[in-house]
Amino acid sequence: MRLAMPIPSTKEAQYIYDLWAWSWLAAMITGVVTWGLMFYVFIKYRRRHESEVPVQTRYNLPIEIFYTVAPVMMVIVFFFWTVETQDKVHHAPKDLVAANAEADLNVTVVGQQWSWTFNYTKGNSAIESQPVWEAGTTEKRPTLYLVEGQSVSIDLYSPDVIHSFWVPNFLYKMDVVPGREKYNHFTFTPNRAGTFDGRCAELCGVYHSRMLFNVEVTDQATFDAHMARLKAEGNTGVNLGGEMIQEVPGLGDHSNGGEE
Repeated sequence: MRLAMPIPSTKEAQYIYDLWAWSWLAAMITGVVTWGLMFYVFIKYRRRHESEVPVQTRYNLPIEIFYTVAPVMMVIVFFFWTVETQDKVHHAPKDLVAANAEADLNVTVVGQQWSWTFNYTKGNSAIESQPVWEAGTTEKRPTLYLVEGQSVSIDLYSPDVIHSFWVPNFLYKMDVVPGREKYNHFTFTPNRAGTFDGRCAELCGVYHSRMLFNVEVTDQATFDAHMARLKAEGNTGVNLGGEMIQEVPGLGDHSNGGEE
């Protein structure tokens, strides 16, 4: 029903879905017209008798101009709507400080071999006074908690290689590039409660396939309770990556080459 797309679950994802759907419609119309013209020529100018040879036209200038101009016009239209959609999706200021100030919630996402750490630096009174974090391992997926209807600014950081932060239901992904002082960042507003799968979409090493996480879009009370739980567990401050991420069940600590 959605042309192989998951249900859009953020305000910005709807723009991407609309571009996808209308692009498919344009492609289908183009295909129908092209195939229709081909079959029209096949039937109308077919050879009807053994002795009859249809007119052999070496070139047709009007048709050649049409088949040159039409694709160029299609590319221009696609380009226009792609830029229009990109502007709507990347609506936040390019400046990281301004983007964080605008959003209701700030999360610094750390992608490293081979899991994720989520640092909550703005979101409620407890976070404002002291950021909290949650880290996963290859055995235990971490969960990113968000509040339905509240805007989120995601700052992406990597201490090792390039990763890619991807939540399929958000219809968006962005690379996590090491060495970026200002980080890659984007904003969105989740508008559908539920649990969604997330993953790394950039081949980042031998356990890339285990680099998974969950996203929990919930209400403010549940979010605040989770932040309080992280604080009670001592997960305070900002965690930009640690050795615990590299622990692989049954294979030892890969920070020392995999030796027990």
